[in-house]
Formats: sequence, structure tokens, C-alpha cells
Amino acid sequence: MKRIFLNKLFLVSSVALFTVYGIIYACGGGDDWDFFGYNSNFTPETFTDKSYSPLFLSGDVFYGIGFDTQHNSRFNEDLKSDWNTYLKAKVDTATVRYFLIGDLTPRYSDEAKAAKNKAEITDLHVFFKTKKANAASLKWGKKLNLKDDKIKSFIEFLYLAQKIETVSIGEDYWSYDPVVAKTFNDLKMIQSIENVYNTTSDAFLKNRYWFLTVKAYFYSSNKPKTVEFFNKTEKSVPKNILYYRALSYVAGVKYQQKKYSESNYLYAQVFDKCPEMRVVTAYSFHPQNETDWNKSLAMAKDNKEKAALWAIHGYYKDETQAIEKIYELDPKSEHLNYLLTRLVNKKEQDINNSFEESAKENVPAKKLTVAETKELNKSKIDKKAFDLVSKITTSSNTEKPYLWNIALGYLQTLKGDYANADSNFDKTEKIMPKTELAKYQLRLLRFVNNMSKIEKLTTANEKTILADLNWLYQELPKTYKGQEFRYQNASSWSRSYLATLYKASANPVMTEIFGESRYSYWNDGNAFYDNEKNLLAMKAFLTKSDKTEIEKIGAGIYSLKLKDINNFQAVQATFKNKIPEAIAFIKETDSVQYYNFLGNPFNGNIKDCHDCEHAAYQKKKYSQIEFLNTIKAMQDKLAQKEDVYTNSLLLGNAFYNITHFGNGRTFYEISIVGYGSSPYSFRDSMKKMITNCEVSKMYYQKAFEAATTKEQKAKCIYLLSKCERNEYYNKKYNNVTNWWSVEDDKINFIAWTGFKALKKDYSDTKYYQDVIAECGYFKTYINQ
Repeated sequence: MKRIFLNKLFLVSSVALFTVYGIIYACGGGDDWDFFGYNSNFTPETFTDKSYSPLFLSGDVFYGIGFDTQHNSRFNEDLKSDWNTYLKAKVDTATVRYFLIGDLTPRYSDEAKAAKNKAEITDLHVFFKTKKANAASLKWGKKLNLKDDKIKSFIEFLYLAQKIETVSIGEDYWSYDPVVAKTFNDLKMIQSIENVYNTTSDAFLKNRYWFLTVKAYFYSSNKPKTVEFFNKTEKSVPKNILYYRALSYVAGVKYQQKKYSESNYLYAQVFDKCPEMRVVTAYSFHPQNETDWNKSLAMAKDNKEKAALWAIHGYYKDETQAIEKIYELDPKSEHLNYLLTRLVNKKEQDINNSFEESAKENVPAKKLTVAETKELNKSKIDKKAFDLVSKITTSSNTEKPYLWNIALGYLQTLKGDYANADSNFDKTEKIMPKTELAKYQLRLLRFVNNMSKIEKLTTANEKTILADLNWLYQELPKTYKGQEFRYQNASSWSRSYLATLYKASANPVMTEIFGESRYSYWNDGNAFYDNEKNLLAMKAFLTKSDKTEIEKIGAGIYSLKLKDINNFQAVQATFKNKIPEAIAFIKETDSVQYYNFLGNPFNGNIKDCHDCEHAAYQKKKYSQIEFLNTIKAMQDKLAQKEDVYTNSLLLGNAFYNITHFGNGRTFYEISIVGYGSSPYSFRDSMKKMITNCEVSKMYYQKAFEAATTKEQKAKCIYLLSKCERNEYYNKKYNNVTNWWSVEDDKINFIAWTGFKALKKDYSDTKYYQDVIAECGYFKTYINQ
């Protein structure tokens, strides 16, 4: 293979890490949400060291953090702790933190301080050299014994360290342009730092100055000196965090020199020995090709070093291969743990949890039965990976046998081997840590296994999942406050599983309860309720008092309630002009739960602009029941031939305004009808209902027939023309499923019947002039 990590070509070494930081931070996020976390049942944090968490399987650069943005703050706490220990009671913790980190802004810290206290450290340095008091010495002399050797050493170290930080501290850089790496060119200053290292007898300070010397050379114009100094001195240095930080600088220089094999070998050592730098070294690790990779392996002095190389290689390339190699080299390697979680999470992604075949463009996915889904998933099992995990689990000689038991049990569930999965879960329970997360993880995977056993629901097998369903749907969302535990996927999967089982048993209500048709991707949400038989069956189910336990669970999680269905029936009845029925249904709901009209629904304006009408002053805002009662009162008057013109006109306006074209969309924009700024956001049945102006057209015609003046008639004619216009466009775009797919037919203006009549017979009315002033469409028509 020519490139092992072809899809990771953007990775950079330590040489560029600090300067490239601003660019990569600008390109991506880093919140806690991750697709792989919400599409998984296997929580890697359960049994894996925290230092590996960014390396868990992720759809982002690093799991949970996106990009690594801690280059300037990663070692803050270590630095504070080390200096606190060294200074003991001579300097309090807050003061140590102030001098190290300054204004507590993490991005300004490393081995020195922030800009806020830079001048004070410089002034204290001057004070120590000249013995002349200055503002800083007077200030800090009241709190610190400036004659104490350790305090003086602390300040002097910070003075030198801040010089290097002028080039080592990365700054936010919001641009895609290349960042020029800063270089420290004061070689005399570097030599002075090295001289202090050579002459000091204090072991703590010697270690600090050793690292500062390595760092200074790394950021200097003489980078090869980094390697030279490190090689000359490293045997006398304790193998602590500073040592491995320095080793990463050496690896960075090797990378810049295109000595990739050696660079990656060194990065692997840091990855292995310094957990704090696992993200950095994984990001910087970059074999160029197979030959280069094999050279790195040949440099390894023992099995542990080879295992470390495979541990990073597996992150990018092949977890199964890496696990196999590491297990042969070092069965107790902790690197196996995080690689196993990646392997399991990857295999999860191959599994179909949707009970559907893959959808095709503009074609809904074909539904699958439980049995069909299981067969499909069995064919996707990676036999090599499964056999490897099984072999290692059986050996019981890894660092965490319980992790392998639970992982194998879960893979067996995916494979359909439920009995052996139970056995491995039993073994896990006996030896695993008794943490909350471990208990939750085991319970979740037992549930997935038990649910997967069910081919057809019975009273007996329902009992095996009832407690866990309540736990998943009700308890965890309320009580679990952490972010690690991945239970959301099992929650949604189990609902789909149950919906699929109920569909197979011809139980449409329970299919809808667990399947929630309102969340359909295919713009047919809540189509269940377009069938009156279904609607009535759901109402009967929700009102029945003797629900079974699983029915109670379903009713508890179903997002629609009886009031929502009654409200939907009220809306449907209103559009059918069955107002007494609508009033009866609305009285069965708590109408306060729904929106009031934002505009006056009885106004009939020349132009349709619901935002304008919503913004206008409203003397009264109608609720749904008030709106319906007003309509009923007007219809009663109309039946008695009372003020026929006015009542007919207002009724026409009312029914027009509750359509998509009017100012009263809130009347129907409830959960079952749907919601959207375009009719194409609604399923076909609802789109037809909310764009139908037949009822308003009928009342406008009645008003026209009862009109006694030309002004009244002109208004009716124009309002009828708006209905005519809407009907034209409804027919024209009836089969359009997506507004963006509409093709321009070059027809911009139509001479509606109403427009012709208005021009021919009512051009002498004031209303005619008002229409010209407000309706650009009509104005264009008459100007033609």
C-alpha cells in the first residue's frame, strides 16, 4: 500500500502543531454531541481510561472535542501542582497559579504566565539583578519573602520561560491562510537557559531548565540542536511528563527532517508512556507508506514498544489487525481496551436498526420484518473480528477480562447467538467494577439481547422487557445527569422493534404508538390519522382504563394525547364547514394549549401578508373556540337572512384566513396537521385541505349576490379572484413534492375572470384604485 493513512493527510507533526491550531479550530467545532455516540449501545468510557476518550470512534476529528484545542493549557494543573510542591508553604496556591497562568485564561498558559503579569515578572527579575525597589517588588514584597532562594528561583525561571512563550503560545487565527511559524532567534538567551541547566544543583529546577532548553531549541532557528541536546542529556533525566514532552519535540524535528520512521517511532513512545499527550501524538503520527511503517516497527526495542506503534496504527487503519498484533506482543496492554471499543462501535455501524431497506431517491424505504432485519444483519457480521474477540475473551489473560466478556456478549447479540450472550453477560457481572456506568452498560446490553430474542410478542416475553422499557423511556431521561452513557439508541431502536412486531400482528394502534408516524422522513407524518378508522381506534385506546403494562408504557411515551386528536378533528370539521361538530370537538380539548390567532381572522385584505397582519394592532385576539363561536353566530344570522352581505363577507374572510394563504395559519399549525411555511411541508391530504378555498369562495359569492353598491361588489369580485388565483396555482403545482424542483414555465400573469370583471365593470370605484395601489399583480395586468 502506498499510503497507510490516505484519509488523514491533513495530520501535522509537533513542528506545526502550535501554529496550525488557529486554522483547524476555525474549521470545526467540538461539542459533546457525536453521531456515533447517539447511534450506539456500547459506551467506551465504561471500562476505558479517560486519556483514550478522544480516540473513540467518532464522526469528528476527535470524539467529544472535535479538534484538539488544549495546546496552550494541557499541562496547567500539572505545572501548578509541581510548583506548589516545590515551593511548599512559601507561596500560596492562588499566587502560584497567578504567576503561572496569569488571568486564568487557559489559552495563555504553558510554562510561564499571561500578558497580565508579564511586566511584573520582568520587574521582579530586574529587582533581583539591581536590588533596586520597583512597583512589582513593593507589591509582592508584602506577600512573599523575595529573599527566599526558592521564590527567587521560581521568578527567574518564569522570566526565562516567558521569553520562549513569545513563540510557543498559539493564538486563535481565524483564517484559512497558512500560518508562518514563529522562531526564537535569540541564541544567546537559549545558551543562558542551557547554562542554568548545567550549573544548578537543585534537581527540580534542573529538570525544568532541561525541558525549557529542549523547548527553546525546538522553537529556534537551529532546530537540529533540539535532537543533539536531547541525545546528550536524556539519560540523566527522570522519565516524567517533561521528558515525554521533550521527546515529542524531538519527534517533531525528525518529522521536519523527513525522517518519518524515526519520528513515528518516537511519537508511539510518547503515546504509550504519557497519557496526557495521547491526543497530540495520535494527531502527529503519520507513516508515509508501508516501507516507512515497517522501519518504525524495526526500531522498537521490545514488545511493548511494538504494541505502542500498533496502538496508534489501529486508530487510523484497522482495529482488528492492531488488536491481533498487540495481543500477540503484550496481552496485558491497556491499548487493547480502547481499540476493542472502536472495533465494537464500528461493527455496530454496520447493523441495520431501522427495520427498513436503504431508501432510494424520492422513494420511501421498504419496510422489513424483524426476521428479515435479523437475517440482513447476520450477513454483515465480520467473522474475522468476531473470531478474534472470541479467542481473546476465552483466554482470560487481558488486563480487563470483563471488557472482553461484555464486548463478546454484545457481538453475539448482533450475531443472533442470544444464549451465549447471556452467558458472557453473567461472567461480566461477576468480575466487572461496580460503578454506575458499568451497571448501566450491562443492563442495557442485557435488554438489547432480551429484546432481540422476541420474534412475536407474548404475555411471557413481554415480562422480560417491561422493567427495562420503563427504565429506558421514563427513568433514565429524568435521573441520569451524565453524558457518557449511550442509551438513546436502544430507546429509539426498541420502539422501532416493537412497532415492527405490532405491524406484523396487524395492530395499527400499537404500531403507531411505538412507531410515531409524525417523525416520518417522507413528508407523510401523522398520515395514520387520515384514516378515520385509525383515528377512532386511537381515541378508544387512549381512553380505555384497562391497559396492559406495555400499553401503559406506550401511552406514556406517545407524544400525542387525546386533546391533540380532538383538536385535529375540530380543524378538519371547520375546513368542511361543519361548525357545530368543530365546536363540540374543541370543547373536548384544552384550547389554551393551542395558539391564538395572531391576526384578525375576519379581515379581508387586498394583499396576503400574514406577517404584516400579525404585526398590526389587534384589539382582540381570538382563541380557537372564540373563532368558531363567532362563525356559528354569523351563520345563524345568515340563516335568518340577517345582514346577508356583511355576514357572508366576514365568513368568507374567516374561511380564507385559515387556509395557507390567510393570516390564521395558527388555527391548523398543530401537531397532527403539521407545520411549515410552504404547503409542500405537509402531507398530501393536509396540503389539499389547507389550500382549498371553496368554502370562502362560496361565501364571497353570497356576499356578491347580496351586495347593494358597486364598492361592495368590487370588493367581492376581487376577493373571488384571489380564490381563483389560488386554485390555479394549486392545480399547477399539485404534483410538486419539493418547491425547489419547480420549473419556470415563463407564465407570469394570468387574466383571472375576477380581474377582467373588476377592470371592465368597476374601474370607477375607489376600491378599484385601492387594488391598483396594493396589488402589483393587478397593476401589471391593467398596464398590459
